[in-house]
Amino acid sequence: MDTTHRHPVKNRLHSWLLERGEAYMHRKYGPRKKAIFSRLPNSVVEIGSGPGANLRYYPPGTRLTAIEPNAAMHAPLRANAVRWGIDLTIRGVKGESLDLVSESVAAVVGTLVLCSVDSPRQVVAEILRILKPGGRFFFLEHVAAMNGTPLNRFQDWLAKPWRWAFDGCHLNRDTHLVLGQAGFSTVDMDCFMLTSPAVMIMPHIFGVAVK
Repeated sequence: MDTTHRHPVKNRLHSWLLERGEAYMHRKYGPRKKAIFSRLPNSVVEIGSGPGANLRYYPPGTRLTAIEPNAAMHAPLRANAVRWGIDLTIRGVKGESLDLVSESVAAVVGTLVLCSVDSPRQVVAEILRILKPGGRFFFLEHVAAMNGTPLNRFQDWLAKPWRWAFDGCHLNRDTHLVLGQAGFSTVDMDCFMLTSPAVMIMPHIFGVAVK
């Protein structure tokens, strides 16, 4: 269900929270993002760009097609593009229905986005569709803890109010399984526990999937 226009106040609040949290995310994710983004071509599609937290990691002059359905994110996204010298095009569509030509893209980026889309399997299927043969999907996501662990049970208990408060974010998604079963030729994935007082989002994955 697309709530972009039905909840404008919540959309603006989410945009504001992401902007305020950018410095924290830079400290936590910066080294890994730098390692991933150093391997990008000069033309990239990003799924769920938000207010543009990733733009600092792209080389200046990168041609970025930002998939961002929340219109409240567009103004800060454009401002960050100017700040970091990014050639930006915004497409206000959802990741489940990309308006891009099949096999037309060499690289897609998605960070902390598959947790909050309506259908991660459909989004990943769309990413596969638009990637050229040999094209790469660079990802960084928080995921569900191992089944049966206290942290997994805590994620399940907190899932519904968390999803309401954080723009549809699912604490307990098995995103690693979605990527592994999507049909990529290879998936190079590292699993790690983020050092954070927010224990509910500590389990993470990051890596590259190749079509």
